[in-house]
Amino acid sequence: MSVNALLEDPDPDTSRHAHTGAWIAAVLRRRIAQGLLTPGSKLSEQALSASLGVSRNTLREAFSTLAGESVVERIPNRGVFVAAPGAEEVREIYRVRRLIEPAAVLWSTPTERELEAMDAIVEHAQQARAAGSVPDMADANQALHQAVVALTGSSSLQLLMERVLAQMRLVFHAMSAAPDFHTHYVQRNIDIVARLRAGRPAGAAEVLRGYLDDAEAELLGHLGAQRTTADPSTN
Repeated sequence: MSVNALLEDPDPDTSRHAHTGAWIAAVLRRRIAQGLLTPGSKLSEQALSASLGVSRNTLREAFSTLAGESVVERIPNRGVFVAAPGAEEVREIYRVRRLIEPAAVLWSTPTERELEAMDAIVEHAQQARAAGSVPDMADANQALHQAVVALTGSSSLQLLMERVLAQMRLVFHAMSAAPDFHTHYVQRNIDIVARLRAGRPAGAAEVLRGYLDDAEAELLGHLGAQRTTADPSTN
């Protein structure tokens, strides 16, 4: 299975969803998580209604759901745009991740199939690192952390993580000026999987907690530097 496939809609038979607002929100959320919709992109009601085969009312229902998740924002008289998360959104993302992900690896018992899927993800990440492909490293990172939460077997937690992954992808775009951001987290992902394979969930959880702390600090530092550059009066 490809890394992108791990982020795709597991049920491609759209006819069974009756084109509900919740399903449309899930489709758009996954497109954002895959990097197909970037911060600042305008979401055209006309184009999306036609491509998804849904009414504008259904689409507006989906937009309301995503706006509540801070994934899109409505701008009066201009339309709906993919959001660009700021520092407080980053802090909230990592509050959620610290509670979910270390617990997922600490209290789960991965099957061989789940471990093989993780092995494939980190192998893809290493190949992407060697090729210098930032988008592919980001894809692998998203897929691994989705797989971590899937270890819980909880559909509610996986839905929550799906929302977090969409927000994370938007945050990653802020790091486009720091292409090495993903590079030094590849080895940590490898270490997490290695500890799970060795039957050391506590060690995996410890690595993951440090990983999340460091990633949050790096992202906040970068966002702060961007803000200072954009507004020299803050110096």
